[in-house]
Amino acid sequence: MRFADIAVNLADPMFTGSYHGRQKHASDLPQVISRAREKGVERILITGTSLKDSKDALKLAKEYDLHCTAGCHPTSTSEIPKHPKGFEGYLDDLREFIKEDRGENGSKRIISIGEIGLDYDRLHHSSKETQLKHLPELLKLSNEFKLPLFLHSRTSESHNDLVKILKNVNWDSSWGGGGGVVHSFTGTENEMKELVDMGLYIGINGCSLKTEENINVVKQIPLDKLLLETDAPWCSITTSHASHKYLPPTDSELFIKRVNKAEKFQQGLGVKGRQEPADIAIIAYIVSSIKGIKIEELSEIVWQNTLKLFYPSEVKA
Repeated sequence: MRFADIAVNLADPMFTGSYHGRQKHASDLPQVISRAREKGVERILITGTSLKDSKDALKLAKEYDLHCTAGCHPTSTSEIPKHPKGFEGYLDDLREFIKEDRGENGSKRIISIGEIGLDYDRLHHSSKETQLKHLPELLKLSNEFKLPLFLHSRTSESHNDLVKILKNVNWDSSWGGGGGVVHSFTGTENEMKELVDMGLYIGINGCSLKTEENINVVKQIPLDKLLLETDAPWCSITTSHASHKYLPPTDSELFIKRVNKAEKFQQGLGVKGRQEPADIAIIAYIVSSIKGIKIEELSEIVWQNTLKLFYPSEVKA
């Protein structure tokens, strides 16, 4: 089996051993990447959540032969007014950064515009007005660079406004050559269908599998519009999640070995509660169980979907 993880926050301090500002162990980032490859994870997309984070993501993508997104997460839009030249300056810097990488002498490891979108669940980070003000121009980067969108939408109100803005800027799937994905999807069945009808893919991770309603939505996602992600180091599946009952047997080779606490870290082992891209195999197993098909079949379908959206040059005619 081969897997693709379309959302990994690889620049998060947890992968260098820092948890909530406290150093618990040495960096094990090379081992995290190695474990993923051992589990058949052949594509990892590092998420860029701000101008600085996008630069960090690109640096890691180059170092580990991966790819990344570049954008400004809705909760990061609060930093835009702090730029010396305001939004225009921030946007110009982001545009030039992407242009340099996508240019003739660039690495071309930036393959998506994002993470951008709306998040009304965490307005303490950035106000609704700030998010709405800047989203249209951020979306247009997809058309400018012909790269697919990596979208964030949290709450039904966010969804409604995101769809409205996409329509207002005359977005269509040709902008990025293949549309885009709404990642970490937690919306309703009707919201999912509206996005799919627009030509967007749906990204599923552990946070997309918390409730029975979530499970029922996953059942309805068309297989040709399904993508999988871990959103590591976040979105672990816990005993309280509705998806917990779909986990593989505890002795399954799909699991990686972990220590129970970061303080008990051992080289070569993962840490309980810290997701890794290797865990995409677990997400695939759960989703395949929910949909009633073999994991081998699901992983290949999702692999082809990933190529179509993010690696179109690799799709065989």
